[in-house]
Amino acid sequence: MPQLVIASNNAHKISEISQLLEGIELLSLKDIGFTADIPEPFHTFEENALAKASAIYQFCGKNVFADDSGICVHALGGAPGVDSAHYSGERDDEKNLQKVLTGLKDAQDRRAFYKAVICLMWDGEVYYFEGICEGKITEEKRGEGGFGYDPIFIPDGYEQTFAELPLSEKNKISHRGKAVMKMVEYLSPALSEGEGEVE
Repeated sequence: MPQLVIASNNAHKISEISQLLEGIELLSLKDIGFTADIPEPFHTFEENALAKASAIYQFCGKNVFADDSGICVHALGGAPGVDSAHYSGERDDEKNLQKVLTGLKDAQDRRAFYKAVICLMWDGEVYYFEGICEGKITEEKRGEGGFGYDPIFIPDGYEQTFAELPLSEKNKISHRGKAVMKMVEYLSPALSEGEGEVE
């Protein structure tokens, strides 16, 4: 079975993505022994995803993919965007989402969208896959599932937040789910033919 390294140790993220990938052994950074911090100094999701994927590929030489994602709120001028993971000044999900709620206090326009960009390095080539999920921001946290801004994001067409939806349902409509499915569609022919095996 071909191996694919995901540039993450986030158990929630790995769980979500592993449900979407069949026929591939998904390895975390912990699995390959990678412990260094990877700088994400860029201002686009694409550049940050490439920086992460490149660092891992140089470390282990295996096929790898990295994603960079965030939530973009219209009334906040597109923020937090690429700064979603440390919008409050630190990597703290609770502080980050509370800053968004505070920034939207009394706001009429609560539209937002999640965006994910995956950078895949497969057999020495680089590919990008993008997913977007439109929705709106709640006025308070709801739900215990998910991570990040999930407790305050309601996708279009739903009444529940991402944190309230079953993982299987979230994967069908989420930004990351859409990006991963595009990557899976790309990889499927190679996997079915037995190509793309890791040396």
